Amino acid sequence: MEFGQFCPIAKSTEILGEKWTILIIRELLMGANRFNELQRGLGTISPALLTKRLQTLVNYELVVKKKISGQKGYEYYPTAAAKELLPIFVSLGDWGMRWTRQHLTTNDFDPDFLMLYLKRSIQTEYLAGQETIIKFYFTDIAKQPNWWIIVNNENVDLCTMDPGKEVDVYFTCSVKCMSDIWMGETSYGAQIQKGHLKLVGRSDLTKNVSSWMTNCMFAKDKD
Repeated sequence: MEFGQFCPIAKSTEILGEKWTILIIRELLMGANRFNELQRGLGTISPALLTKRLQTLVNYELVVKKKISGQKGYEYYPTAAAKELLPIFVSLGDWGMRWTRQHLTTNDFDPDFLMLYLKRSIQTEYLAGQETIIKFYFTDIAKQPNWWIIVNNENVDLCTMDPGKEVDVYFTCSVKCMSDIWMGETSYGAQIQKGHLKLVGRSDLTKNVSSWMTNCMFAKDKD
């Protein structure tokens, strides 16, 4: 895609305007470095297209590709040029919160994407003990309604198979309900009061959810 203009907006759009490119950089800036991590955060992108887009970003020196020592595969890291996009992405997200939320459809509420970002939102320093097991049951999906986040010291893992461990806190709600809370559209208290969310478990976890699982960076505080 070339516009044939010396305008910096046109040239930037040539590099960033291809489908998926901005979201790939978003994932890199959020800490995803390996191919499977990037693919999980992007959802429906094909491996071939992700490979192509990553190589384009390498060619434009927005990404550095490094061989994983002693293993197959590569890791991808944002360069200074890519990191300078962060405030632009934040502004784009703020704009989206104001002007695009009303255009969301049911297809946009993806449990895989939600759980990946909830995992990234865990603040391990606010969790007591070495291990915390968090279970989510989504009432609006038949396939794979159960998810677990397993926190072991500073390590946080996401699981779709029962780890066989005692659960410390249970979330029961729809994907949309949890997404709306995380995005700051509503609060835990409001959704519990309406009967849309059931939150059961240790009181130190149920009473202070927002301290150990932060909301989206674009969320505004809700009472």
